[in-house]
Amino acid sequence: MPDSSYDCIVIGSGPGGYVAAIRAAQLGMKTAVIEKDQVGGRCLNYACIPAKAVLRVADVLSEIDDAEDYGIAVSGREIEWSKVTDRRLKVVKTLTGGVSGLFKKNNIELIEGHGSVTDDGNVRVGGQFDGTEIQAKTVIIATGSVPRPIPGTQFGGRVIGTEGAWALDELPKTLAVVGAGASGAEIASAYARLGSKVTMFEALDRVLPTEDADISKLAERGLKKQGMEIRTNTLVKDVVAGDGSVTCTFGDEQGEFEWFVIAAGRGPDVEGLGLEDAGVKLGEDGLVAVDGALRTSLKGVYAIGDLVPGPALAHKASDEGIIAVEDAAGLETHPIEYIDIPRATFCTPNVASFGLTEAQAREQGFEVTVGKLQYGAVGAGTVYGDRTGLVKIVGETKYGELLGGHIVGAKATELIQELVNARALEGGYSELARIVHGHPTLSEAVMEAARAADGWLIHG
Repeated sequence: MPDSSYDCIVIGSGPGGYVAAIRAAQLGMKTAVIEKDQVGGRCLNYACIPAKAVLRVADVLSEIDDAEDYGIAVSGREIEWSKVTDRRLKVVKTLTGGVSGLFKKNNIELIEGHGSVTDDGNVRVGGQFDGTEIQAKTVIIATGSVPRPIPGTQFGGRVIGTEGAWALDELPKTLAVVGAGASGAEIASAYARLGSKVTMFEALDRVLPTEDADISKLAERGLKKQGMEIRTNTLVKDVVAGDGSVTCTFGDEQGEFEWFVIAAGRGPDVEGLGLEDAGVKLGEDGLVAVDGALRTSLKGVYAIGDLVPGPALAHKASDEGIIAVEDAAGLETHPIEYIDIPRATFCTPNVASFGLTEAQAREQGFEVTVGKLQYGAVGAGTVYGDRTGLVKIVGETKYGELLGGHIVGAKATELIQELVNARALEGGYSELARIVHGHPTLSEAVMEAARAADGWLIHG
């Protein structure tokens, strides 16, 4: 049984919740975490981590298929899906086990069950502790998000969300993916390279529609090379799920697919939290209303992650968890600059970005300078086999600030961090242009793009 009171109770053990709990324990708080499912939340168990595990398989397969370009002959390559599944589960178990180990190391109590908030800022736990109210000086709500179906559909059978897409028991022959944002692009890229016939649908006019237009264009070109069909400006309707397939219409056409994946949006997981009865206010968007320190309208109660405004990203949730706990402990905190959080999509080619797109910067009235460089302009692009990647830097001319960074190509998800760090440390593109970078590395493309923005590109 749980104790009757804690300094900090965290509802949810995903990347936001478990990080918040560990930070609370570090600050001397008696801490408990309430989890209704598996330690690690959806990210570790069903979403981010399983996705990257399957994507890594597709990456390895792509390297095998390209091996002949490097003088290596590989014959008889074969996918054993049961082993792919075993590895995915092993990766998940390793990481969730690591979180459990951190709980023990930091004397954090794990309480299994459903948590809700009371109007006096305490927590009521259901499940095996049905009806038990626990006093809490601080409550952090970190329950994440749930998938949303597109209009006219519902989840069930062969109509699945993104979590279901990464947990298929067999490699699908045909797959429809609705939504060409980060999640949809990752699913489509993984399964197309693994051998499935993939059709990706997007209601807007381009894939990865929130990315810079130049980046979207190159990403779509790379995705199409993997054999998938991409239908932009297309709405999917009349979805009918059968025992062995799903049919739908799009425009004047009809299609039939073994699996139908909806990757077109998610919503905050607030069901059963008792927020309305507790007096926790929601915004018009259905998200929990919070201030810069993640405080809700109920004293002592904080909300983080996908429950609150800002990008629905695991690393954003983790940082919010730290801010919330440190505020509760009386430490000085600062609101997150959400626009400067790095965004990463692990499809092939990788896509990563932060800050404003070129169009956004111009719309906001900045005097814009742009620096662009293809990977092929630096030695590493040719050596490592990616000449088509692109680094794009968006800056402003008055103070030399970095307004945004956008990368498509190999290791983009790693390379973006240099630009984020430069921005965080108040460096501009002219400083980046004069920092010595190792040779031959892809990071030289970042340096050269900065030089381009500054007006003195060397390699290009």
